[in-house]
Amino acid sequence: MPRALLALAIGAFGIGTTEFVVMGMLPEIADGLGVSVPSVGLLISAYAVGVVVGAPTLTALGVRFPPRRTLVGLMVLFVVGNALSAVAPTYETLAAARVLTALAHGSFFGVGAVAARRLVAPERSTSAISLMITGLTVANVVGVPLGTFVAQQTSWRLVLAAIAVIGLVTIAGLMAWLPGELGEPADLRTELAAFRRGQVWLVLGLTMVGFSALFAVYSYVSPILTELGGIPVEWVTPVLALFGAGTTVGTLVGGRLGDRYGFSFVAVGLLATALVLAAFALVARTPVAAVVLLVLFGTLAFALGPVVQNGVIEAARVPGGSLVSAANQGAFNVANALGAALGAAVLSEGLGYTAPIWVGAVLALVGAGIAVVVRAADRREQVRSAAEPDAVPAEYRTAA
Repeated sequence: MPRALLALAIGAFGIGTTEFVVMGMLPEIADGLGVSVPSVGLLISAYAVGVVVGAPTLTALGVRFPPRRTLVGLMVLFVVGNALSAVAPTYETLAAARVLTALAHGSFFGVGAVAARRLVAPERSTSAISLMITGLTVANVVGVPLGTFVAQQTSWRLVLAAIAVIGLVTIAGLMAWLPGELGEPADLRTELAAFRRGQVWLVLGLTMVGFSALFAVYSYVSPILTELGGIPVEWVTPVLALFGAGTTVGTLVGGRLGDRYGFSFVAVGLLATALVLAAFALVARTPVAAVVLLVLFGTLAFALGPVVQNGVIEAARVPGGSLVSAANQGAFNVANALGAALGAAVLSEGLGYTAPIWVGAVLALVGAGIAVVVRAADRREQVRSAAEPDAVPAEYRTAA
């Protein structure tokens, strides 16, 4: 695999760390700025707003440039945002700096996915995207726990400054390893035309529904483990580390399986996810079985991410595809909000902590159905491209 994928993975590691590490530094930031912990918790929502706004906006502004220039520009914004966060004198300044940092998030993954697949042969495009996304999963296993520990021992400002340095390393890697002219720059009209394709909206819908299953469960994983599984509170962090390791393995394996089986793998994977969650709900009070099934659930869920990300770019059938790629990142954020909200809804009805797990199983099952429809549309596209070769751009004929 090209070394440029390492630079993309480092960038993903930095972005993943800065997004989630704040959750582990809430008390330290609150003490440092003289505000309440709930106020600092709003920084998480502020970051999410920045992702939703930045993904389509900055991607649209960058489509006319080669991917390297766009990605470097996004990383410069990322570095500036984290540096300002590290020295922010007030809560308001920190909130503004966090939004600024988040603007680069969705666009980096959207444009980065397009760049990653252009670095390799079409039959390895999903594997290339999975290597980039692995940086995000490693952030949850290494970056977030390490950042939390450093914040507790020294300063949360040091953590954010270190993340800014990771951004500088990413810029150096992109400049050194990512080709300056990686495919032809697109134009906004062409990128927007991709949204006329029903298949693009099917994949975006699949992301929003299928991946809601992940967040319906993971949003409440701590009380699920302690209240249902009877696992001591001090063991929750090691269990989540195992979950993170499973997501990393799943991302890498999913890339290879996605290259081979495409959306057939997504359909089977979501069906398997539904079955695993059903089993999890039934044996959640047995600690060992609950942990094994939780890790298997994380492995399956993250194995599907690179396949769907590559699939939405292929569904666009336009040179580039950065805008639909970034839109899929927005769809992941919608899945996050939807899954957490549905989990909260069943809990508020007093249905207990198995209820979010059953919600996740139903969402995964619905997602599997959508994946079957997407796969059928793929097959029709292949037949059409074989009958009318000029109807599909050359770069997609092999990939489809």
